[in-house]
Amino acid sequence: MIKNADRIYYGGDYNPDQWDEATIDEDMRLFKKAGINLVTLPVFSWAKLEPEEGVYDFTWLDKLMDKFLENDIKVCLATPTTAQPAWLSKKYPEVLPVDKSGRKRTHGMRVYFCVNSPKYRERAAAIARQMAQRYANYPNLVLWHVANEYGTYCYCPTCEAKFRKWLKNRYGTIENLNDKWHTCFWGRTVYDFDEIMLPTELNDDYRFNPVVNLDYMRFMTDSTIECFENEAQVLREYTPDVTIQTNISGHIEKLDQFKMTRHMDIAAWDNYPAPGADPAFVAYKHDLMRGMKGGESFMMQEQSPNQQNWQPYSKLKRPGEVRMISYQAMAHGSDTCLYFQLRQSIAGEEMYHGAVISHAGHENTRIFRECAQLGKELQKIGDAFLGGKTPAKTAIIFDWDNWWILEFASKRCLPNDDFNYLKKMSKFYKALYDANIPVDMLSVDGDFSKYKVIYGPFLYMMKEGLKEKIEAFVRAGGTFVTTTLAGLVDENNRAVFGEYPGAFRDLMGIWVEESDALRKEERNHMVMKDGFLAGDEYACMYQCDIIHPRGAQVLASYGEDFYEGTPCFTVNTYGEGKAYYIGTEPDGAFLSALTEKLCADNGIRAPYRADPGVELTRRINDKNEIVFVLNHNQQEASVDFENDRLIDLISEKTVTGVTTISPNDVMVLKKAETDRKGKDS
Repeated sequence: MIKNADRIYYGGDYNPDQWDEATIDEDMRLFKKAGINLVTLPVFSWAKLEPEEGVYDFTWLDKLMDKFLENDIKVCLATPTTAQPAWLSKKYPEVLPVDKSGRKRTHGMRVYFCVNSPKYRERAAAIARQMAQRYANYPNLVLWHVANEYGTYCYCPTCEAKFRKWLKNRYGTIENLNDKWHTCFWGRTVYDFDEIMLPTELNDDYRFNPVVNLDYMRFMTDSTIECFENEAQVLREYTPDVTIQTNISGHIEKLDQFKMTRHMDIAAWDNYPAPGADPAFVAYKHDLMRGMKGGESFMMQEQSPNQQNWQPYSKLKRPGEVRMISYQAMAHGSDTCLYFQLRQSIAGEEMYHGAVISHAGHENTRIFRECAQLGKELQKIGDAFLGGKTPAKTAIIFDWDNWWILEFASKRCLPNDDFNYLKKMSKFYKALYDANIPVDMLSVDGDFSKYKVIYGPFLYMMKEGLKEKIEAFVRAGGTFVTTTLAGLVDENNRAVFGEYPGAFRDLMGIWVEESDALRKEERNHMVMKDGFLAGDEYACMYQCDIIHPRGAQVLASYGEDFYEGTPCFTVNTYGEGKAYYIGTEPDGAFLSALTEKLCADNGIRAPYRADPGVELTRRINDKNEIVFVLNHNQQEASVDFENDRLIDLISEKTVTGVTTISPNDVMVLKKAETDRKGKDS
């Protein structure tokens, strides 16, 4: 949660170093008209703030800060370290990154620095200190934003030397590293840490040695955390009560975000859905951000109020679309609604990227009117759901190490070479989303005891203690669901010796003899036994495990191929709970039916009954229980609020019973105190 926040912060990135004073004054008027109450700056202004080493010029920023204060606009102050000045790259070329091909990059691109460069860190900390000292007592400073969208990988000599030290710290001895990396295969044994090279195109280890690449990605996460902390520690010294964060870009795979966000006061991310994206996939990423801090609220740091010029087709946001995606973010836990950008840039890469104030420069545009409408609505809503949490009894285990190793291994080790972890995991999320069942995205070291049902799809890598943790959850009465590829390797991608599914064979009560790979166009079928689910059979794809029960009950068998009639879906009673194994990748219809069955068995229900395409969420804080209703349909839809009476904070109308909602419309409903009965989620 944002420290000392008293409202939903509404605004976004502002780059006033492009504008003259008259334009900035006009922006203040337009910001008030749009309900803008927060600006983020100066994200890309390092060169202007420090034109030469150790020489600083804050006079232009001081004037702006005074202007924001006069207009009661809060400030999210960014350290401008994502784009180092040209003098820094020229004078100290070691700050520039080396790419996977071994090419030394030249100055130009943003986020183009080596996170391990001592000189980069020195100068970044220096300007962070200048800013913190200067603005520590600025009354409208409510957030610090460190750098921007970390994720550059570097393969320079500095990184190689630090990687070797990192490995020595992780493994202790070269003998232990050889054992954990299993270097005897392909004659990869090393006798000194200095013999270890970074995984690049120069040695093809980035393709052919998954464990080296895995450790390199772990190392780059730790290096980026150090780089973030290099500035964050300075900011904490001068402003201990101001929330500190950095934004996670859409390329969330590059860094282990569960590890990154442990060092931040709040998780923040940039929401740029593709035109026509499934609302379930967008909600999935929001809930992943909510999972970063164990269910705490997060920040939507960026979204576009109109077209996103860097996508293949710069589609305009449809009427009402920016309002819908904004409320969806807040419905899933965001305490901010921030745009990139507030005024459209004069030139450059993103000059045609959408903005609240377009090149027209006035308020007489469709997008400005829509943003102003949303601003007024948020002023009415105030702090009603600020810091609110979403109670959930279901969870999906999500893990970056599994993501990385599965996609590496699928190219060489697994039966298929087209594994997409994010998309495959989203199928399980979508089944819960479509049923309006709240779900937490759970790290492997999270608290499992809060849940009744936990899904662990494709849980390939078994980290230390995870097997015992899942077994304890099931033994105590929990329901656990996993799939093919689960339990097969340890943290260094070494096979768990013995029968598949490795670490899970006792919990699941099965033995998997072998697995068949299906091409993209191929399908098999899951033929259900004894009416366990509503349908008689469901399509399946990707991979088919050939399963032998060892105490488990068979719930479905394959319909085709030489293994026709062999089990593909089982359940095993373990202690007081149940463990389900899906030995293939099922279609969406199966997952929807399974979700309905497991939720019914565990007393889990949606907040209310609603038509398909209507999204329902809850956020509960110390003061209110808020229900969000979003109609993603192109036609009217209905929700049954039963006997509850709720007040729409936007329209100020009271709703109860069966209520219709217009196409692409939103309701933000406050539950009356007498109706806050804490339904089981």
